[in-house]
Amino acid sequence: MYIFNYESQMGPAVAWAMAPVLRKIYKKDEEYKEALNNHFNYFNSTTVMSSMILGATLAIEEKDGIEAKESDFAEFVGCGENRYVGGVAEKYGVPYRTEMKDYLYACYGEHVKEEANIPDGVLDVLHTLRSRGYKLAVCSSADRVKVLMNLGAIGAEQTLFDHLVTGTDIKNPKPDPEIYQTGAASLGLAPAECIVVEDAPSGIRAAHAAGIQAIGLATSFPAEYLREQAQPDYLLPDLKSILTML
Repeated sequence: MYIFNYESQMGPAVAWAMAPVLRKIYKKDEEYKEALNNHFNYFNSTTVMSSMILGATLAIEEKDGIEAKESDFAEFVGCGENRYVGGVAEKYGVPYRTEMKDYLYACYGEHVKEEANIPDGVLDVLHTLRSRGYKLAVCSSADRVKVLMNLGAIGAEQTLFDHLVTGTDIKNPKPDPEIYQTGAASLGLAPAECIVVEDAPSGIRAAHAAGIQAIGLATSFPAEYLREQAQPDYLLPDLKSILTML
């Protein structure tokens, strides 16, 4: 298995690109260094989208008087935007408000179609799995509006999936098992008949809590980190590798 992958190796590029802005945000040298180092360890998107999402989120926090560090967000990756934004706000004693998330979506929606870096072969993988008779469901802790933005960005029609389960449809985000329990039920399958494809520790833990095996993709976090934090049943370097085992 790979400890390093394309996305994790892009961390230095992100840190370098964001360094001037981070220097303005973090006046103290130690906080500035921590923000830079965080990009080497918690890179969860493409260079463009990572900068946009983190930048917008940090802007929200600063607007509300929160001196958040980028490392504050790491534990909330994959838990949905309510927790991604609200969790950090709560750390600093600031009540979460929905307009915080609305601002993040406004920034995200403005750029996602033009600037998203689509995973290589994602549509081919989805269509191949469909042709092999697999039922497909999206189970994302993100709100439905963001899920639809992401599907539109990769050119995937909703009809490609049997069901969409999003953060809008559940009460408890990952790592709670509710989203995968709901997904399995929507497909008319028992958990033991399903398999989850995940790139974040919180999602792998959610799958296991639901009684479902999980394939961990080392595309957002290094393979070793996924193994240490969540123990996926299978660990693959990228999405296309799924076709070799399913």
